[in-house]
Amino acid sequence: MERKLRIVFMGTPDFAVETLKVLIENEYNLVGVITAPDRPAGRGQKIHESAVKKYAVEQGLTVLQPLKFKNEEFLSELKALNANLQIVVAFRMLPEVVWDMPKYGTFNLHASLLPQYRGAAPINWAIINGEKESGVTTFFIEKEIDTGKILFQEKVAIGDKDNAGVLHDKLMETGGKLVLKTVKAIEEDDFTETSQESLFVDEKELKPAHKIFKQDCKIDWNQDIKKIHNFVRGLSPYPCAWTEFTKEEKTFSTKIYEVEIIDTKKHDFEVKSDNKTFIHVSTPKGKLSIIEFQPAGKRRMKIKDYLKGNSFDKYSLII
Repeated sequence: MERKLRIVFMGTPDFAVETLKVLIENEYNLVGVITAPDRPAGRGQKIHESAVKKYAVEQGLTVLQPLKFKNEEFLSELKALNANLQIVVAFRMLPEVVWDMPKYGTFNLHASLLPQYRGAAPINWAIINGEKESGVTTFFIEKEIDTGKILFQEKVAIGDKDNAGVLHDKLMETGGKLVLKTVKAIEEDDFTETSQESLFVDEKELKPAHKIFKQDCKIDWNQDIKKIHNFVRGLSPYPCAWTEFTKEEKTFSTKIYEVEIIDTKKHDFEVKSDNKTFIHVSTPKGKLSIIEFQPAGKRRMKIKDYLKGNSFDKYSLII
């Protein structure tokens, strides 16, 4: 017998909007949307609404924006929505009193092939680690983060030149379709659950995807040149790899968005430019060309565009 679903959707960024759109386009009954509170952002500290809120308001959906999930007023509002299924995409960790509320449970869409890459930054870490494939997983939420029983998975190939932004968009689209598949299966009560523990022998096999901070994004030029290439694309366009150049005893912090490997031969550390078309960085483990960067105080740009009005000679790396 088909279940009549009353769905509460929880999410914040663009990644979650795609899934919400798919649910609405397939005429599911969205009784409410939970998203992050409005916050001041940018230089002018203007109030910023989440991407999910903007879309939900356009669709005339009920929106709740709790500061604290255990707040009694919020819990009463959530209970009053009378949802029997909750869907979480790119959102905060939920307390048990929230995820355990609906009759048919709460499931999450995660941007990796669980149990690998549990954590806040699975897209970035998959590329940083040089993976050839990633994917999306739907699973029922349990107490420990990203450990619940798996419902469905879908693999996605990672191209050699894909960066985190490209993989984000691939997984966003595939994720929307997987959530739809999951909702249909729950609606028809036709699914099996797979324990994550059954997919690995030893927890040492698992690769984590912990949150990435600015200090984690500095390029280590002593690493293998292929690892540097993966590191840059795994952090592009956000939070972005960075390095420091020096010239005439001044230090310049520079974001690096794209690089290309020239060779894997042994070189001395050197920064070289013809001041027309290229900036090359040589290391003891290879040479690469910087394709796109953002010097401090300037906009993001291709190297060829930068060199039309600037020179880059006599610079050296801070290792």
